[in-house]
Amino acid sequence: MSHRIVSKKQLSEHVFTMEVEAPLVAQARRPGQFVIVGVSDDYGERIPLTIAGADTAKGTIRLIWQRVGKSTSEMADLKIGETLGYVAGPLGKPTHIENFGTVVCIGGGIGNAPLLPIARGMKEAGNTVISILGARTKELVILEDEFAAFSDELIVVTDDGSHGRKALVTEPLAEICGRDPKPALAVAIGPAIMMKFCCETTRKFAVPTQVSLNTIMVDGTGMCGGCRVEVGGQTKFVCVDGPEFDGHEVNFDIMMKRLSAYRNLEQKAHEAYKQHRCRIGLND
Repeated sequence: MSHRIVSKKQLSEHVFTMEVEAPLVAQARRPGQFVIVGVSDDYGERIPLTIAGADTAKGTIRLIWQRVGKSTSEMADLKIGETLGYVAGPLGKPTHIENFGTVVCIGGGIGNAPLLPIARGMKEAGNTVISILGARTKELVILEDEFAAFSDELIVVTDDGSHGRKALVTEPLAEICGRDPKPALAVAIGPAIMMKFCCETTRKFAVPTQVSLNTIMVDGTGMCGGCRVEVGGQTKFVCVDGPEFDGHEVNFDIMMKRLSAYRNLEQKAHEAYKQHRCRIGLND
């Protein structure tokens, strides 16, 4: 099946969004699930991306990704009308959504993308949704308008104070958890270090907290073991047991060590791709 790129847009310096034809995925997907994407159908990296939205009438899904390595750079260079090699999914367990009461949703950087359908789903289920979006600087805040459309309260923070409030996401999170009544649930998605400190914050107030773990993932079916994490002292596989877990049970220190395991190799591949120049038709 051809997965044609219907639309594409750059959200910030290194973050892109596209609509891709995938009618079966669009029909079946639920908030929290992801797809495995191949830029070409040849040998190459398999990229796990959360489904940020879907249009069943058009038969498309929305993908949002950050250009960090070779494969994500290749994907960023694709144009409208071109196709992805394959889109496999939906994979992973969907988010458990019900009317909890008040749900605070915390997104950090590119984590706003997988958080978006969850926050929307929580609102549609009748919850009061408080969204906290954080980034290093104004230019890196993404999807603010879309969160504003269904959030009962929206708080934007930046490290340098260039947009919204100058703070880390944990500062307003602690204030909200200290309200009476406190939130019934927190959902945090972003860099591992951000999720770790969000969980440490909510733990003090005994607010249940879900996190979505974006770890190294290869096959997406649990067979390779590449995405294993420790949750509650037990080994779990993000692709089949998650991607969402009880944040108070996740061993973030082990997870962060694993995330950095292939950083040097990823950087070398990215540098080689950036320096590549097509030589077709040129003399040696």
